[in-house]
This record gives sequence, structure tokens and C-alpha cells, in this order.
Amino acid sequence: MLTRAFRFAALGIVLLTVAIRLPSLQHPQAIDDEEPYSVVANEIVDGGRPYIDAVDRKPPLLFWTYAAVFKIAGKYNWMALHAVALLWTLGTMASLYAIGRQLFNRATGLVAALLYSAFQSWAVAKNLAFNGEMLMNLPLVWAWSIAFGPSSSKLRPELFAAGVLLCAGFLLKQPAAIAAVPLGIYLLLPSYRTSRGITKSISFVQATMLTAGFFAALGLVAIVLARQGILRDAFYWTFTSHDIPHVFWETGILHTLAFIGACLPLVVGAGMAFRDRNGLWATRKPERAALFGLLVASVIGAAAGARFYPHYYIQLVPPLALLAAPHYAQLWGNRTEPRVWFFRPAVMAGWLTVTVIAFSFAHWKLLAGNRESLETARHLLEHSAPNDRIFVWGRSAAGVYLQAQRRPASRYILTFPLTGLVFGADLPGVDTRNRIMPGAWDKLEEDFRQHPPRFIVDLTAGSDPQYPVRDFPVLSKLLAERYEPVAHTREGLVFQMRP
Repeated sequence: MLTRAFRFAALGIVLLTVAIRLPSLQHPQAIDDEEPYSVVANEIVDGGRPYIDAVDRKPPLLFWTYAAVFKIAGKYNWMALHAVALLWTLGTMASLYAIGRQLFNRATGLVAALLYSAFQSWAVAKNLAFNGEMLMNLPLVWAWSIAFGPSSSKLRPELFAAGVLLCAGFLLKQPAAIAAVPLGIYLLLPSYRTSRGITKSISFVQATMLTAGFFAALGLVAIVLARQGILRDAFYWTFTSHDIPHVFWETGILHTLAFIGACLPLVVGAGMAFRDRNGLWATRKPERAALFGLLVASVIGAAAGARFYPHYYIQLVPPLALLAAPHYAQLWGNRTEPRVWFFRPAVMAGWLTVTVIAFSFAHWKLLAGNRESLETARHLLEHSAPNDRIFVWGRSAAGVYLQAQRRPASRYILTFPLTGLVFGADLPGVDTRNRIMPGAWDKLEEDFRQHPPRFIVDLTAGSDPQYPVRDFPVLSKLLAERYEPVAHTREGLVFQMRP
């Protein structure tokens, strides 16, 4: 039976999570990655198909999840989207609690959930976005919870469901596939067989069950994509287009140091678990090895794109929280004496409080400066009809589509296939036109023939643009022959089709 203290502690963690995510719940716009995902999702709601009617490089389940939210709550409903993000976070915390309780006790589960709540949106307001890393964490952690849990059957048929969840994580964000590897290895460890009292052949059957669930779900989604006629395009944009033209070493070093500094309690707690071979983890050595395998896989996933965006590090938080939680539960529950003053409950409580306040201040400050809609979007909203199509040239294109509430005239809601843009950061002096997707400009003209844009927005019209319109003959010729400038906004130039 749950004690009153436990119920109060759980409620406090839930309320803390709501407070941490309050800046996003109050924000009237999409946040960072939510912009392109929402444009694709809205096209799906309007009867379009991802990768054909709107292009982005994420797996299909991410777009379908967004589309489900907008189908139920209405397009451009940012409060609903951010409320789902809050529930998604709480669901991930519940799975972390389940693992901590299974391996140790309820206190460990609560600490794991608390650590995830405090550090998931670390430092940067963009980490509050309903992004792929947050999305994939939920099914991944629940899959691990199933695998770590007790079972009444040696064959463990529930591992099939765990495999399905691992595939769901992969279909939300590609790096999740790497997290499936250490879980499969866990089922084959000699220490796992010993702890469960099973033979090598049974262990192999269990790993096969997990693998079967993964590929059954993947095959089902492939059938759905094939029936929609987008399987080849989905494969291209999800896998083939993800090359690594440049490694942003400096960004990687700076952001890694920032993550370690901002999330130091997580890192220190995982360090204690690494040193603890015969203490708290003595009877849970296979789980400890598996969680460190998950941590390594998450590090690989965060570094795989060589761009080192801050939100990539979100996938490191679950394994770090699970590794750190047992020791902190012992220390904060006064069941062991801290050897270093840093681990005293009062010091750690103060540290976490200051961390959460600092993160929240950073979140509020950045989002407060981005509450107003773009001047370009307001102009389009006032001077166009709801059924008018628009085309936006520039990096902030997705935000204009959303705030103007107008459908894109081309599948290229982001212009990187037309410019060869290298994601990560500006590369001054680097000509990326050799990276332009073959046939992209032909497809752009085809899209324009099917639904001509009434307005074209040039967001590169400022000084020293990286990709000025004049460098791209198809677009510059079209603007010169069929369009005229009608507005000069803070963001760029708005062109309207001549009568």
C-alpha cells in the first residue's frame, strides 16, 4: 500500500514537471523542430503524404504522431501539442519509475523520474520542443522496462511487445535503432542467464522474440508506406539523405562540456554506478552492464550526425538517470553516509533547485522573445485567401507557413534539397551547390505547375545571404517574369503573382 509520503513525493515530481514545462505550455508558437514537423503533419491532415507533398528527413511515425494531435485538436493548436509533450514526458518518467522499482525499490524509481524531469530539457529552451529525442525516449524506456521485468514464462512472449516498442522508437527518430542493440545483448549475457535460471538456448529464443517484434512492426509500417506509394521516398529521406559532409568538432566539444556541466549530478551519479561492482549493483550486474551499453549507444546516437545539436543529448538522460538513481536514493534516504560533502541531501537539494530555476529562467527568457508572429506571416495572413499557396525561400520557411496558416506550394518546405545546405552551422566560403539533390529543381517546377504559389517569400533578401535568389536561375527567372514585390518586411521580401 502506498504511503502518504510516497504519494506526496510522486505528486510533487509531477507538479515540478508541469512547472518546468510551463514556458512551452504558455508559448503561442511552435518551438524549433516543431515547425517543420507541423508543416508535414498539416499536409497529412489535409490529405497529403509525407515525403511526396512535404519533405523532411524524419521517420514516418513522428509525422503521424503530430498529424494525430492536429487531427484531434485542430491545426496550429500549440497548446494541445505542448500538452501532449508534457504527457509524453510524464509517460517516460513513469517508465523510468517502473525500472527503478523493479531493480531496487520505489524510492529509486522516484529518483529516476525526478532526474529525468529536472534534466530532460537541460539549459536550452529548444529542448522543450516536442522533438524526436523526446518522442523516442518513451517507447524505448518502456521496452527496457518490459525486458528488465519479471516473467512467469521462460520464453517471455512479452519481449515481442518490447521489440515493437523499440521499432516504434526507431520510427520516431533514427538513433533509437542503436538503443535496441544493447538490449538484445543483455538477453544473451551469461550473467542474465544465471540470474533468470535459463539455458543458452532459451536465452537465444528470448532474443529472437525481441527481434521478431522489432521486424514485425517494421514490416507492417513498410506495407503501409508501400500502399501509400511512398516507401521508396520514405527510405531515401529517412536513411539515404543522411550523409556527413562535415564534422562540427568545435560545436561537439562545446556542447558536450555544456551538457556535462549543466547535468553534472547525472554524470557523477553514473560515475558512482561505474565504480560500484559489488555494492548496490552486486545482484543486478547484467542490468548494470545493459544500462551502460545503452549509455554508450546513446552517445553514439547523439554523435552520429556530427552536428551535436543540444537536443541530441536528450537521449543520454534516461540511462544516466537510471544509473544515478540507486545511489542518490540511498544518500537522500539517509540509508548511507555520504563520503563527500557534495552528496549531502541538503547540498544536492539546493543544487537541483538552483539547476531547475536556472533552466527555467533560460527557457522563459528565450521563448518570451519569440512570442510575436513574424511580420511576413502577418502580411500573408492579411493579404491572401485560405486556399492560396505560398512558397518561402530561406531557413525559417516552416515558421512562415505555420504562422501565415497557408499551405506550401512545393514539397520542399525546407529548401536544403534545392541549395545543398549542410545542417549544423554556417560554413562561410563553402559552396554547397554540388550537394543539390538531383532533379530537385525539376520537381519544384512540377509542384508549381500543379498549384502555383500566389506569393513567394525571399527570406534571404537581407545583407550577405548565404543562398541569394540570384544564384538560382529557375527561381530568379520566375520572380522576374511572373511576380512583383509587394512588401518589404523585417524578415525579407514578399512577391505576389502578377494578374
